[in-house]
Amino acid sequence: MSVNVARVEQDKILKAANGMVMLILNTLLIIAALVGFIYGINESVTSSNDTPWVILIVVSALYSFLVGPILYLGLKVIRPNEALVLTLFGKYYGTLKDAGFFFVNPFATGFNPAARSTTSGKLLNDVTVPKMPQGVNIPLVNKKISLKAMTLNNDKQKINDQLGNPIIIGIVVIWRVVNTAKAVFNVDNFTEYLSIQTDAALRNIVSQYPYDSSDSENNEKSLRGSSREIADRLKNEIQAKVEMAGLEILEARITHLSYAQEIAAAMLQRQQAAAIIDARQMIVEGAVGMVEMALAKLSENDIVELDEERKAAMVSNLLVVLCGNRDAQPIVNSGSLY
Repeated sequence: MSVNVARVEQDKILKAANGMVMLILNTLLIIAALVGFIYGINESVTSSNDTPWVILIVVSALYSFLVGPILYLGLKVIRPNEALVLTLFGKYYGTLKDAGFFFVNPFATGFNPAARSTTSGKLLNDVTVPKMPQGVNIPLVNKKISLKAMTLNNDKQKINDQLGNPIIIGIVVIWRVVNTAKAVFNVDNFTEYLSIQTDAALRNIVSQYPYDSSDSENNEKSLRGSSREIADRLKNEIQAKVEMAGLEILEARITHLSYAQEIAAAMLQRQQAAAIIDARQMIVEGAVGMVEMALAKLSENDIVELDEERKAAMVSNLLVVLCGNRDAQPIVNSGSLY
């Protein structure tokens, strides 16, 4: 059974009226209505025909105490890099993105489901919610959406790499909202949605690479040695998942990478053994080259003529000296080689 879900694709940018003009105009009208209300009461007492004055009193009272205060609800202040998504009687009304003081339909209300969010990571540089005075427990919700670049510092997670080894990894994601309508209406909570999709993408990609490369000659990619390429893959995969939420991923970086505590000691010994083997291999290659060069120089310059047995003895002695862990001790041979 398929379910068709209507999705909002584009922002509807509102062309709102100047808020300062509406503030001054509405204030003057309220003052005029109050004057008319008082004047109508005075005239209705002394006039023989009070019907016009009653109408004036009712109209003035309605505007002064009902219409005028309601119009003040349509005044909105938008700071730079902020947006306000408005709904009118359950329908998408439009978005205010320009900074300034505006007047909109007073019955249009701001909508931001991410104002109260609980993510698995920390959201930095987000829109702050004003704090209530001490002892007051009424929650204040900021309905405005930040368009600034924000940081999701995802919590460290234990994930198995390609070889099944448990590792601890953490990433940071730099992101921003580029389509407020998608962010508000296509997902329930875009910050929570981003955090969950980041976790899923991280687990998917980490499971495809080993922690460390065991074959350096084949340029095998690993989490430790190819962090830049893996970060790019993370960015692209997260971007593909959050496109429908109107989010743009600017950057993704690995901030922490280590073996899990239960295998850290064993993996450290493995790394040390691999380092020793690599070092020994380089020493042997260098020693063989030096011995080969020494034999070639002796033969080229006719310094001494060596038969195969003496060459073998010389090679053996030089390799022992060059590949040993200790400095060579000079020993004078006063006898013969035979």
